[in-house]
Amino acid sequence: MEPQESEMGEELMSAQSAKLDLPSRLLDAAGLGVDRLPMLHVVFDRMARQYIDTLRQMAATAPYLAVQSVSNERIGDALEQYEDRAVVAVLHAQEWDARILLGFDRTFIFSMVEVLLGGDGEEEAFLEDRTLTNVEQRLAYRMFEEAATALETAFEAIADTSLKVERLENRMEFAQTGRKSNPCVIAKMTAEIIGREGEIFIIIPQSVLNPLRENLTQVLSGEVAGRDTRWTKQFQQEVQRTEVKLTAILEEQRVTLEEIAQYEVGLVLELNATPKTAVKLECNSQPLFNCRLGQVAGSYTVRVEELIEQEGELLDDILSN
Repeated sequence: MEPQESEMGEELMSAQSAKLDLPSRLLDAAGLGVDRLPMLHVVFDRMARQYIDTLRQMAATAPYLAVQSVSNERIGDALEQYEDRAVVAVLHAQEWDARILLGFDRTFIFSMVEVLLGGDGEEEAFLEDRTLTNVEQRLAYRMFEEAATALETAFEAIADTSLKVERLENRMEFAQTGRKSNPCVIAKMTAEIIGREGEIFIIIPQSVLNPLRENLTQVLSGEVAGRDTRWTKQFQQEVQRTEVKLTAILEEQRVTLEEIAQYEVGLVLELNATPKTAVKLECNSQPLFNCRLGQVAGSYTVRVEELIEQEGELLDDILSN
């Protein structure tokens, strides 16, 4: 074959290759719209559920987490809104040779630290404009590690990777993973705990998601692509406003049907209970609390003394919200 013909053949193959790759190039140039990546919403929902389960094992009260939004932004703009009010962990994804940013705002960090140290939120939140103490730094680092593990697990169906916390940054300018103008996807989560509302955010550069685009556009069987957070919030509020009937039980006795058949008006039943006997507070036949009987202004009262442990999870879910 003549050299000229060989060169023409190579040019033709290059042109055909470029033509076939044109859709990918156009998508890369236009950016990855989150509405085209349904599995990305699923990943963040999975992470929230996994992180709640982990925190429930670490603290007496687990936070309520919900994905608030997933959107496209520039890295610089995404970080600027959290300046002076958040701490960011730089996560290294070794298999992707990339870095992801995971951030907690100060309200969430201080509230979680209070819970981890045995607090119950009765005292008013006091958020100082200061750096974290050594104890707070260590607890926050552990929280970031567990959140990184939850995100790693959530990504398993998309691509295997390991996420390790490299460092924590208080200044957003030091948390950059590239140029400020580089596009990224930012996911924001609302975190409610002991009556306070904080925020968790995740920033993933678009360059990290480009190779995963094909997997992120496919919805796996049985998965739901995102959730309506406004509907979830409204549903939770309506459930919390539902009226329920509480029953205070001073004493229970077992009797036969024959004995009940002999009951008549004026019969006095003797009880073994005393004023110091614990009163059981129930809702829908579900034991909730042991209480102490009292009296105020001529009316009987009950004071909650202790929680009745009944397979833990139901009350944990009620109290955590």
